Amino acid sequence: MSIFYQVRREYDLSHLTEEQLTQTPFELFEQWLEQVMKIEAVKDPTAMILATVDSTGLPSQRTVLMKSVDQDGLVFYTNKQSKKGQDLANNPKVSAIFPWLVAERQVIFSGHVESLTEAENDQYFASRPLTSQVAAAVSAQSQPIDSRAKLEQLYHQLLAKYQGGNVPRPAHWGGFKIKINQVEFWQGGEHRLHDRFNYIKKNGQWEIQRLQP
Repeated sequence: MSIFYQVRREYDLSHLTEEQLTQTPFELFEQWLEQVMKIEAVKDPTAMILATVDSTGLPSQRTVLMKSVDQDGLVFYTNKQSKKGQDLANNPKVSAIFPWLVAERQVIFSGHVESLTEAENDQYFASRPLTSQVAAAVSAQSQPIDSRAKLEQLYHQLLAKYQGGNVPRPAHWGGFKIKINQVEFWQGGEHRLHDRFNYIKKNGQWEIQRLQP
């Protein structure tokens, strides 16, 4: 028997109007991100849900942290031998959503990934805390392991080894830039009449459409 959950509320915090739109989607995204970062209830404002597709056509999603954004796209880092890394090697097309539901907003980016350079990977890896470097070196991301105790044992062994030293960046650890060709902004609206605007890149220029909710 199906269970129906009557979870319903009005979305009435704000509107997104044509006058608020910017020439490129990145300017508006950065405005929204700055506003969301001031909301205490949003603990991970730079977290995005990344969707990939594997070699069989099966999609999967996971949360990653956006580390930078510019007029060309979004950057994130990962273990390239992970599930997502294998998916991206097979199919570089991705979609990523920032679900800022506390602010009654979400932003969806679509495009394809390109690998960062080894120099860029080294520079960012060296900027990470020692504990994060060690975790990246220890984890064979997405692969089975017998227990958490085993994982923690490996972690503490490597942490002790590199106290006061530099952790070499694993060759399979690095970054991707999502080169964006489409961005949708969603602002919740009263009576389910949400404001949706779609930026589409054509011939190097951004075209904007208002979408029905």
